[in-house]
Amino acid sequence: MAGADAMINAFTTLLVTVDPPGLAPLFLAMTQGMSTAQRRQVAVRGSVIAFAILAVFALFGAGILAALGISMGAFRIAGGLMLFAIAFEMIFEKRNERKEKTTDNAITKDHIHNLAVFPLAIPLIAGPGAISATVLIAGTMEGIAGKAQLIGVIGVCLALVLLALSLAEPLNRFLGVTGRALLTRLLGVLLAALSVQFVVDGVKSAFGV
Repeated sequence: MAGADAMINAFTTLLVTVDPPGLAPLFLAMTQGMSTAQRRQVAVRGSVIAFAILAVFALFGAGILAALGISMGAFRIAGGLMLFAIAFEMIFEKRNERKEKTTDNAITKDHIHNLAVFPLAIPLIAGPGAISATVLIAGTMEGIAGKAQLIGVIGVCLALVLLALSLAEPLNRFLGVTGRALLTRLLGVLLAALSVQFVVDGVKSAFGV
């Protein structure tokens, strides 16, 4: 069983990486012209698919790394650096620009058919950062109970994502441009600190410090 500190750390890392408030305006843009019922269907399906993807990596991510000959220490360092890059983008407003480009390309190619799968579930919700964070956190959770707790945390985070998508229109109006920018920067600073901790833990593990 993981302690309270580990659970809070896991929840914070995943929630900041997934960034539900940042997804709300993008979701509105993706589903423009759809009815409320259609938007709800896309939001539910996308959240469920993203949950399944992250749960699979929580359970089998370490096994995949072992099969490839990658140590958990090395992956923590690499994952921490990736999360730091995401934090840098959040602080300097680069991440939303990249997400918007991904969204525009997908709408053009797929004509809004399978929006729940791509780009909503992948890569906007369960993107490389969220997958890396999940595998990193799973490496700190011991036994079946720890993995079950992590899946529970993933479920809570994805439930908050679904809530944010369901309330996308009022949330976008409430936060406004200034509110979204402020919240994104604050979450970016927090994610930067967490990512550095992952790198430090990875160095200790890899070099036996």
